[in-house]
Amino acid sequence: MSPVLEHSHSEDAIRDRLARGPRSNYLRDWIYGGIDGAVTTFAIVAGVAGADLSASILFILGFANLLADGFAMAASNYSGTKSERDDYERVLAIEEKHIALVPDGEREEIRQIFAAKGFSGEDLDRVVAVITADPALWTKTMATEEYGLAPTQRSPVLAALSTFAAFLLCGCVPLVSYLLAGGLIACVIATGCTFFFVGAVKSRWSSAGWLRSGLEAFAIGMSAALVAFAAGYGLRLFNLPAA
Repeated sequence: MSPVLEHSHSEDAIRDRLARGPRSNYLRDWIYGGIDGAVTTFAIVAGVAGADLSASILFILGFANLLADGFAMAASNYSGTKSERDDYERVLAIEEKHIALVPDGEREEIRQIFAAKGFSGEDLDRVVAVITADPALWTKTMATEEYGLAPTQRSPVLAALSTFAAFLLCGCVPLVSYLLAGGLIACVIATGCTFFFVGAVKSRWSSAGWLRSGLEAFAIGMSAALVAFAAGYGLRLFNLPAA
C-alpha cells in the first residue's frame, strides 16, 4: 500500500502551490485561547463548587472571566504579534541602510551564508548575484538568514480575534454545562471532552497522535481544575464567609 501524500507533486500542482506562497497560520492562537478559556473558566467553576458558593456568584465570576480574561489575552496576543512585525520591519530597515552604505560588506554576508549551506564556485557566485540583484529579496534574505526571523508575518488583528473567539467558545462550556446541565459532574464531563477535542484537533498539525495529544490537553486542564477545587474546598473548611 503506497503512502498517502499531503499534496500533489505534478508540475502544475507545484507551480500553483508555490504561486500562492506560504500562508499565515493562526492555529497557535486558537489552541492557546481555547485551552486557556476552558481552563480558567473551569477553574472558577471548580473553585466556586469547592467553596459551595451560590449559582449567581458562579455566573458573575464566570461571565466576567470570559469577557475580561478573554479580552486581556487577545490584547496581549495583539501586542506580541505586532511587536514581531515591528521587529521584522526594523530589521528590514537596518538591512536596507547597510545595503545602501556598505553593499560590498552585505554582499559578502550573503556569500558566507550560502557558502555555509554548501554552495561553492560558480554556483555560489550565481546565487549571490541573483539575490543581490533584487534589493527586496536581498533584505528579506538577510532578515531570515542572519536574524532568524520568519519570512511570513502574521496579522496582529487576526491573531487577537482567533484567541478571543477560541477563548469565548471553549470557555463557555464549563459555565453553561454547570448551570444548565446539572452541576459539577456534567461540567467535568463536558469540559473534559472539550480539552480532549482541542488536543486531538491540535494533532492535525503535529507529529503526535490524536489520542496522545488529546490526553495531554485533558491532563493539563483537569490538573488546573483540581487545584482550583482544592483551594475552594480548603477555604470552605476554614468557614470563610460566602455569599
